[in-house]
Amino acid sequence: MKIKFWGGVGEVTGSNHLLEDQNNKILIDCGMFQGADQAFEKNSADFSYDPHEIEGVLITHAHIDHIGRLPKLVRDGFDKNIYSTAPTKDMAYHLLLDSYAIMSKNFATKNMVIYDEADIAKTMSLWKVVPYHHKFSIKNFDIEYIDAGHILGSASLRITSGNNKILFSGDLGNVPSPIVKDTEYFTESADYALLESTYGARIHESASNRKQLLKDHIIDAVRKKSVLLIPAFAMERTQELLYEINDMVEKKELPAVPIFVDSSLSIKLTKIYDKYSSDPNFFDQEAIKLIKAGDDIFNFAGLTYTPTVEESKKINDFPAPKVIIASSGMSEGGRIIHHEVRYLPDPNATILFVGFQAYGSKGRQVLDGAKKIQILGQEIDIKAQVKKIGGYSAHADQPLLLKWAKESKNGLKKMFITHGDLDQAQILAKKVNDETGVETIIPGFGQTIEL
Repeated sequence: MKIKFWGGVGEVTGSNHLLEDQNNKILIDCGMFQGADQAFEKNSADFSYDPHEIEGVLITHAHIDHIGRLPKLVRDGFDKNIYSTAPTKDMAYHLLLDSYAIMSKNFATKNMVIYDEADIAKTMSLWKVVPYHHKFSIKNFDIEYIDAGHILGSASLRITSGNNKILFSGDLGNVPSPIVKDTEYFTESADYALLESTYGARIHESASNRKQLLKDHIIDAVRKKSVLLIPAFAMERTQELLYEINDMVEKKELPAVPIFVDSSLSIKLTKIYDKYSSDPNFFDQEAIKLIKAGDDIFNFAGLTYTPTVEESKKINDFPAPKVIIASSGMSEGGRIIHHEVRYLPDPNATILFVGFQAYGSKGRQVLDGAKKIQILGQEIDIKAQVKKIGGYSAHADQPLLLKWAKESKNGLKKMFITHGDLDQAQILAKKVNDETGVETIIPGFGQTIEL
């Protein structure tokens, strides 16, 4: 068996690993590169393998850096099956359509629209649903999914071929999560493992602390009669924010303030969360208990969803104070950038980051202290207060990543540290080696390793 690393190494985005044994090839994820300028070139480039030769694709979860190039793979000749959990498939459809819309709007003149709606439709026709803990096979590969606890439907994988067993963490969750179930672990012996390292050197705030910080920022906006902007990923982050604000409103811990969810994608994905909200295979028991008691966990007094562009524009008519939750989470597109044009120059406003900001992204530039930024062809002064809450990340921090490594170490010969910027991967690799004794390797892009 051998593995080739074609993305998600030395950086967070573009996850794409090729596993080959007995002349059969499968892919684990086929994600889009995001953030840096060269991501456009990487996404539009030919694959470094023949899509016709791939026997199947295993998807860990629906984030675009794990699914974003699937329609291009299909356009370029892949015609076998794609596998994931049911929520991942449901959400992937909307995320891929959104990705296409963004490309069509922003990159059409640069010839970087790498697929169209017909490619997405064909991709979805190849997609098969598999439940957690159900064992299935692709050629000589035996596969099992378990819950990664990252977002709704996210999975870790165990793949067996011949005498080799290899584990793929996928993206691991920041437990405890208020909505999805906690991370599961493979504890049986395996030979190799791939472990993500998005936050390999960081420790998040506690869940209670993050909620208090969010409450403080909302109350501060009310006190100052100002605008609180929250760039939030349409999937999981937006739903977690709504869940916790709902709890604060129900307990009368917040003053009355208009809160807007300004993202048609977020609204569509929230409906998918509602679809699975009573399913104990995916939802946390506490959340299910609240729902059964009659609590609409994604709705509360003062909340307004704005699905259309016309409704979005009307947010400007509401005087401060107000809270605007909008995608995209890295300020790379979506409706948040229109609000940033309007409010970043306002020293009384606050922009609050609650998720990972990739190197090169506009969100990362703002978070790192840029005084000006280019948005929609304009140079925007940044005078608003810039804040962040790390605890809302859907990614495991260093202690949780180490826990996964320790739970998985039984029999391991090597552990590959992937899906993290190099500084994060290097620190985690040393920690894993020191605390488990397992040899760690940080693979390079395009590297092939014989297992």
